[in-house]
Amino acid sequence: MGGRRFVKLVKRRVPWLEHVIERGDEAGDLNVDEALSARVPSGSLCVRCKASRMLCGKPTCPILVKLRAYLKVEPQLRGLSVEGTSPPAVFVGRLGYPYVDVGPLVPPVRGDTSIYDSPERWLHEGVDVEGVVEMRMRLVRGRHRVHVEDAEGPDRLLEAVQEAALSARPVDAEMELKSRPRASIILDDDVQPIGPSAPMEDVRVEVHGHNAPLERVYGDADLKAEEAIMELYRRGVPITQIQRALSVGLMGVRGRRRLVPTRWSITAVDSIVSRRLIEDEVKHMEELSEYRVYSVNVMGNEFVVLMLPGKWSYESIEAWCPGTAWNPEGGSVAFCGDWEGYHGRTSYASMGGCYYAARLAVAEALIRERRQAQVLVLREARPSYIMPVGVWIVREAVREALRRRPKAFNTAEEALSYAFSRMLIKPEEWFKVSWTLDQLRRQERLTKYLRG
Repeated sequence: MGGRRFVKLVKRRVPWLEHVIERGDEAGDLNVDEALSARVPSGSLCVRCKASRMLCGKPTCPILVKLRAYLKVEPQLRGLSVEGTSPPAVFVGRLGYPYVDVGPLVPPVRGDTSIYDSPERWLHEGVDVEGVVEMRMRLVRGRHRVHVEDAEGPDRLLEAVQEAALSARPVDAEMELKSRPRASIILDDDVQPIGPSAPMEDVRVEVHGHNAPLERVYGDADLKAEEAIMELYRRGVPITQIQRALSVGLMGVRGRRRLVPTRWSITAVDSIVSRRLIEDEVKHMEELSEYRVYSVNVMGNEFVVLMLPGKWSYESIEAWCPGTAWNPEGGSVAFCGDWEGYHGRTSYASMGGCYYAARLAVAEALIRERRQAQVLVLREARPSYIMPVGVWIVREAVREALRRRPKAFNTAEEALSYAFSRMLIKPEEWFKVSWTLDQLRRQERLTKYLRG
């Protein structure tokens, strides 16, 4: 939060790592290995703490979590080739756009690796933060520089990446690399876990059957990208797979297909699908007649969803407690949020992809209930959420909360009292930043929240 953050590169040695890894021989070997670098922001708590005093207030050092995950895979990454089974997973970078790095994500293991790139499964299967980091650190990212317009006339390497993205099952892959994969242990909570990477010389994939809906939209050069996205969604293709297909340019009208950086494709699909569900279905349904509260705690994040009687509106607010990723040294809670009324938004949400991820989960739940409502999503990120793991956590956590049986109330005051009982942050703080709560306060006699 606040001013620009300067980053410096610590080359060759990270001496303090020798004191925090259980096996001294591993620490010594790692510290002189050019395949590992560390980046630290100026004034980082991590440098002052050195994983010994837990100055960040987290129960576990996030840097050590990343480091231990890397140590498990590093012995398999000492050559110039990587063979394994891709989930399948692909990555399209955004630096240098319209020239971008694209490539497959391949772990040096064989078998059913589909869970490595299936966030929809992680909460149900009990994957914790350490598990997410371990899976992501195993995925070696090959890099091949192309222009985004090459999606329709791909060279051999890009064509292999697109072929992998069309697969219905994990694909056997072999990458020949120009250099040994490098990993960064980034001493900054602002960066999500990411595995080693290297530029590719060649890649070969063996696909075991195409995903039929994906293959159909890929072959339809007259189908607009938005309609292709909605067709795939309505045919039950997981959001992650749709995002992957959009990213590598597998959909859209002939002559207009493009590669889309992974970060952009994730938000684009969440935004398009949720907007269409709201406009085409939710707004045509009866209004909710009661006050509901849904909640869930995921990896140190408390999510509370309030549904209030009325026509469609939506607001999402995140509160980052001191000692969390986006508020590491703050003395007070850091809030961010956005909202939309019945007629939607005319600009991109300032809080980014999390806004659209939660909106998708909300729209899906309202359609199941055959209702429209005023909806407020509150997220309280606590120090026990040791590091950011991606936008997926918002989508899947809100989905999980809304699959559970809600608490139903006859009045707004009863609903709010229960909702705020789940939170550590005082109610008046939420009222100060929420458009929905401000509107509700104008309509209801909520005097207990007017103090302070």
